Amino acid sequence: MLPSSIQISGEPLSGAEVRDICRGLRDNAVRLLSLRGCRLCDRDFGRICRALAGATSLAQLNLNLGVVSSPSRIKQLAEALRTNRSIQSLFLHGSPLTDAGLALLNPALALHPALVALDLGDCMLGDEAINLICGLLPPDGAKSGLKELTLSANPGITPKGWSRLAIAVAHSSQVRVLNLDYNPLGDHVAGMLAVAVASSRTLEVLDLEGTGLTNQSAQTLLDMVENYPTALRSLVLAENSISPELQRQICDLLSEGEEEEEVAAGAGDDTRERERRRGSSSWMCPSDPGSQMVLMTSGLGDNLLAETEM
Repeated sequence: MLPSSIQISGEPLSGAEVRDICRGLRDNAVRLLSLRGCRLCDRDFGRICRALAGATSLAQLNLNLGVVSSPSRIKQLAEALRTNRSIQSLFLHGSPLTDAGLALLNPALALHPALVALDLGDCMLGDEAINLICGLLPPDGAKSGLKELTLSANPGITPKGWSRLAIAVAHSSQVRVLNLDYNPLGDHVAGMLAVAVASSRTLEVLDLEGTGLTNQSAQTLLDMVENYPTALRSLVLAENSISPELQRQICDLLSEGEEEEEVAAGAGDDTRERERRRGSSSWMCPSDPGSQMVLMTSGLGDNLLAETEM
């Protein structure tokens, strides 16, 4: 049986439902488990954590909106993650982790071999948490790290913390999506992020919705997009004090870059196809009834033909 998904939102979980969830995890029949905003007792939360520890099919775990609501639950989740090897995406948005809670969870996150997406939005984090999160964005040449990171709505993080994150993003060889929406970043932090984007070879999506930006930071971002080749494809600037004209110019430049890449990729495909057709043929030696059809490709095929004729 193929792994399925269990998605329950905003409901109290009965003992029978918890047993079914645990059974599905133990049988490796669950690929996605979402208990967003669900209410359950500490005992049942512990049972689910013990079951997901050994689950090998579980790829996505959503415990958003207060499911991980206490230090004891954070410790139970951390213990499960230390054993689990399959979870790729972990969503804890709206959990009251605080810096202390993330410190409990961080060792398991840092050592997890499969984790590539992490949502810590609205988790009451500060600068100490940023120091830990930067360790999940290792620099080029180091171990693999996060590809998607969400830190929305964590107003306790100061410009000092954001500057540290910007440096980590600039040097990360992995991160592709960064969601920082609804944080009071302001133009100064946006300038640092522009430098990080210009330096990054992988960042494709940056969400800065509702972050207190003005035309000043928009102009900096426009200059970055216009003058520096980056991997950026999407820049969200809604709900900021930025003129529609500047937003449109940035959007147009990003769209042009994407279209140029698509055209270049298409041309490369066409070229490879022409080379394949020109250099590929079927050849059979007529004097040898036992010979087999040989598929000749450009370069290699010529060598095969020459060797056969010798």
